[in-house]
Amino acid sequence: MSNEHQLIQGNLFSDDRGSLSFMNDFSLKAIVRFYEIKPKDSTIIRAWQAHKNESKWFYCTQGSFKVNLIKLDSFENPSDNLTVFSYKLNANNPQVLFIPGGYANGFRATSEDSKLIVFSDFDIEASKLDDFRFETNKWINKW
Repeated sequence: MSNEHQLIQGNLFSDDRGSLSFMNDFSLKAIVRFYEIKPKDSTIIRAWQAHKNESKWFYCTQGSFKVNLIKLDSFENPSDNLTVFSYKLNANNPQVLFIPGGYANGFRATSEDSKLIVFSDFDIEASKLDDFRFETNKWINKW
């Protein structure tokens, strides 16, 4: 696995039977669990959570999300002026955002009734031991 974040592009297929979205370049070999997040509304910001070693993959299945990432220079006292990488995930454009260990992430829905599936390569107990949290507005004040 790469130690840099990456956007994995999927595709859509439609015919008279309906539609199909697919991610042929997204391997599930490393995945040990997944969960779905459905924010109460589009004002809810979930930021900043980070892992030294755990990797995550984000996939929007309904609506849209803004996802921000920061590669941390320290987990104990990260700099305030780190580069923010920003992505828009949308259910109408199938993509998986890979976030390796070493990054902090934050996100919010940009449309109502949005859903985000998060895949992880750590079980829940290992994830809890590799969990770091920072203030919502530590790196950016505008979501």
